Amino acid sequence: MKLLKQPVDLEYQALSGHFELMQNISQINKLIKLISKLPGLGPKSAKRIILKLINNRQEIMKPLVQTLSETYKNVIRCNNCGSLKSNDANCENCQINTKKQNKICIVENIADQWTIETSSIFKGYFHILGGTLSSSNYQNKQDLLLDSLIERVKKNNIDEVILATSATVEGQTTSFYIQDSLKNLNVKVSKLAQGLPVGGEIESLDDGTLISAFKNRKGLISESD
Repeated sequence: MKLLKQPVDLEYQALSGHFELMQNISQINKLIKLISKLPGLGPKSAKRIILKLINNRQEIMKPLVQTLSETYKNVIRCNNCGSLKSNDANCENCQINTKKQNKICIVENIADQWTIETSSIFKGYFHILGGTLSSSNYQNKQDLLLDSLIERVKKNNIDEVILATSATVEGQTTSFYIQDSLKNLNVKVSKLAQGLPVGGEIESLDDGTLISAFKNRKGLISESD
């Protein structure tokens, strides 16, 4: 019984990374390290993915490589709103659309934008910060396209800015800074309300909680008022 069990244990430990693979192929090792950096994936999952790709070179690997190359070359961050756009087309999020509400929803990242779009609760424009301000450091505000946000509010007749940052210390710090930056503009500033837990991130919310947070959002009053 021990002799039958040993190969199974060794195979499991090899997949778990306790032993090196008998085939030491540099390209495979590089792929394992790269794929393991993706969210939710570790070395064991990376090895399974690589084997799937190798066993389906024409059906999966080749078109995947081509698509990744095209995406790398052509998909960039919009310098105006922070959303993703193609080099050969205008940014859809920036284009004036009569079907959209004159509102801008401010989120921290693309994942938050996609989450809100999927819920179908918001029909306006987005402004993607690409991160948050540290509670002790305001030096990276240019990276968050805050100057661009102010220009968008002025030029596009925006009547409401919705702060949809996470309920973390950094998210709240960013929210307060944006509110202060908009205090001299004739625009309503509101914030997502109940349903958003303390320390919660937009991306992790379910549709019901997100819809409740949007419907019950509250206007913020500037200190200068």
